[in-house]
Amino acid sequence: MVGYDPKADGRNNSKFQVAAAGSMSGLVTRALISPLDIIKIRFQLQIERLSRNDPSAKYHGILQATRQILQEEGPTAFWKGHIPAQILSVGYGAVQFLSFEVLTELVHGANMYNSHKFSVYFVCGGLAACTATLTVHPVDVLRTRFAAQGEPRVYKTLRDAVVTMFRTEGPLVFYKGLSPTLIAIFPYAGLQFSCYSSLKRSYEWLMPAEGKKNENLKNLLCGSGAGVISKTVTYPLDLFKKRLQVGGFEHARAAFGQVRSYRGLLDCAKQVLQEEGALGCFKGLSPSLLKAAISTGFMFFWYELFCNIFLCMKKADRQH
Repeated sequence: MVGYDPKADGRNNSKFQVAAAGSMSGLVTRALISPLDIIKIRFQLQIERLSRNDPSAKYHGILQATRQILQEEGPTAFWKGHIPAQILSVGYGAVQFLSFEVLTELVHGANMYNSHKFSVYFVCGGLAACTATLTVHPVDVLRTRFAAQGEPRVYKTLRDAVVTMFRTEGPLVFYKGLSPTLIAIFPYAGLQFSCYSSLKRSYEWLMPAEGKKNENLKNLLCGSGAGVISKTVTYPLDLFKKRLQVGGFEHARAAFGQVRSYRGLLDCAKQVLQEEGALGCFKGLSPSLLKAAISTGFMFFWYELFCNIFLCMKKADRQH
C-alpha cells in the first residue's frame, strides 16, 4: 500500500487520496506524540549535561522533565506550538506520501524496481522527504520556537511570531537549520521507507499466517521498528538543526540554562563536540526514540488504514 504497485490493478489509490491519507495520518499522529516532541526539543536545546549530578541542569530525565514542565507551565505546555506543528504535519504528510507515490511510479515505469527494492525505497523516500521539507520548513522553525520558549512567552500567537521574526531577523529566519535538516532527512526518511518495507517482508516470512490476519498490527510494529532504526542513525543532525533554529532567540532560553550562538552547521557540531562531548550529540535520544517508534509506527499505520478506507469506499461506489 505504501508506494505505487502495478500489480494492484484497481487497488491503487488516486493521487488525491494518497495526499489526503498522508495529511490525516500526520494530523492524528502529531496530536498523539506532541508531549514527547516537546520534551525531546527541551533536551536537545539544553547545554548542560542531562544528569541529576549536574546541579545546573534543568532537565535530566523524561519523568523529571514531565513533572517540572507540568509544575511550571501546566499541561497545555505539552502542546505548545501545536497549531504550527499540525500545519507542519498535515502539509508534510501530504507532500511526502504523494511524492513517494509519484517517484515509485516513475521507477516502475523505468523497470528499475524489482531487483533493487530496498535502494529504490531508500532513494525515493529520501527525495520525497526533501521535497516535503522544503515545502514546510518555515512552519518547522515556528514550531521549534514555540516549543522552546518558557514563561513568560515571547510570542503570544502564530501571527505575532511570524511578524516579529520577519521584522527582527529577516525572511531567512524561516529557513534556519535547513542545511542539517536536508542532510539528515534524506537518510532518515529513506531508512524509514526502506526498513518499513523490509521489516514487513520479514514479518510475513516469519509469521505468514499472522501477516494476513493482523495487518494493522504488522503495519504498526514494522513502522515502529523502522522509526527506531532511522532515528538512531541520523539523530545528531536533528540535534544540530534544533540548536540552529533557535539562533537569535537566546533571550527566551535564559531561564533554561546556558545559551550558545552558532555560525552554521559545522560550527555547531564543533562546539557541541568540544563542550559536551560525543554524548552531547545524542541529548534527548531516549524521548526521541520513544517518539520515533510511536510516530513512525502510527504514521504508516494511519496512512495504510486511511488508504484502505478510501479503497473500500471506491469499491462500495462501484457496486452501486
